Amino acid sequence: MSSFATYLVGFIILIVGLSVAAYLLNVPTTWIAVGVIVLLGIGVLSATTRTKMRDSGSGNSAGSTTVVERRPPTSPNA
Repeated sequence: MSSFATYLVGFIILIVGLSVAAYLLNVPTTWIAVGVIVLLGIGVLSATTRTKMRDSGSGNSAGSTTVVERRPPTSPNA
């Protein structure tokens, strides 16, 4: 199982627990549904940001690009 799926499964278990607790506290069903939808969105966003693939080629985690200046060779007579 990928780390993305594992993160989402854990987040869904958390959402189920919170929604059951809200139900036991007599929170209206409409607000429980709104909370579940919002928490699912937050879970997907945080799962993608935490488990996105890093750029392995550059070795630079900041995401900046290295610019290399290339000049034509100078002639010996110049």
